[in-house]
Amino acid sequence: MPKPTGPLAGIRVLDLSAYIAGPYGCALLADMGAEVIKIEPPAGDNLRKYPSTLAAESRAFLGVNRSKRGVVLDLKKPEDLERLRALASTADVLVHNFRPEVPGRLGIAYEQLRAINPRLVYCAVTGYGEAGPLCDKAGYDQVLQTMTGMAAQQGPSGGPPAILYGSVVDYYAASLVTSGVTAALYERTQSGEGQYVGVSLLRSALSMQSARLVWADSEPRDVGGRDMRSGGITGIHPTREGWLYISANTPHFWQALCEKTGLQELLVERYDSVRKRAQHAQEIVPKLHAALAARSALEWEALFSEEVPCAAARDVEDMFDFPQVQAEGLIQRFEHPVVGGYRGFAGAWDFGRTPASPAFAAPALDQDGDALRAEADRHRSIASQISPRN
Repeated sequence: MPKPTGPLAGIRVLDLSAYIAGPYGCALLADMGAEVIKIEPPAGDNLRKYPSTLAAESRAFLGVNRSKRGVVLDLKKPEDLERLRALASTADVLVHNFRPEVPGRLGIAYEQLRAINPRLVYCAVTGYGEAGPLCDKAGYDQVLQTMTGMAAQQGPSGGPPAILYGSVVDYYAASLVTSGVTAALYERTQSGEGQYVGVSLLRSALSMQSARLVWADSEPRDVGGRDMRSGGITGIHPTREGWLYISANTPHFWQALCEKTGLQELLVERYDSVRKRAQHAQEIVPKLHAALAARSALEWEALFSEEVPCAAARDVEDMFDFPQVQAEGLIQRFEHPVVGGYRGFAGAWDFGRTPASPAFAAPALDQDGDALRAEADRHRSIASQISPRN
């Protein structure tokens, strides 16, 4: 494990969370230079068992748990619970995604750990928050997408709801974990005290829709315009070969699109705004599709260049060697003790003065267990020798 560098170098994070939101939030903290210790039950994070073409480990687990050390602690056993409490006494941050009723029962609720480490920043990731009728329900990304209107908006007009795959609610919640924790760490430099930070998938799903969640007093329930899609020609279109996304909402881009496709006849007052083009999409889109059929998506992408915002639809595999991705150093080679070598994403930020050290592979189950349990036992031994009077 490389020596941590970066703006959070010297910060220790205990990651007790599973699945995506909490773990990836902790991976982002590791990208900033924090030392992150992933603490798993004997069966491991359930994400390790998700379907994967990799025989030895889940691709999803590798992707959201980079740059962490790993230890197994069975919190139902008194000795392992005490080890966790010992590690918490030395930590700066603890992140978990237990249901609200669980931490207190285990003895690791915020107030219980604050008593042994007042500087601890304690982040709880829940499905629905810590109050209200749903607080004890388990929350999952696509459940929240469906509940909060995202699936209804994602589906076609008049058609069934549609899920946006890729765990967008989880990943946005991960960014909320990171920003909430770093804000609390900053405040700690002023007050000297840690605090509780609450993140939920419900908050994440609604936060992502803040532009839709505006309901004026004078409006009826169904205003028919809460979606952010521009309509008209903005979207994915077929070409001679492949698909092309086009966004030409400004007058400058609209003019360039018409000129590049030979559709100068559309440069008239009838179509001179995004709203008008959306209203007359049935007139414009067939002409656009006929013009786009002359070239492939990649050819149009090159022809439009910087004059028309667009992108040919690619597979994610294309990103490993994509020139811009390579130029930014966003893909790195990893070595895993079980999987072996692989390439993956690394480095969500670019810090100029305090760059973080290179990322390293997600841990195998209990990879650093012996060393971390021994460290916890040393802290327990020292603590037991200190008289309460001192």
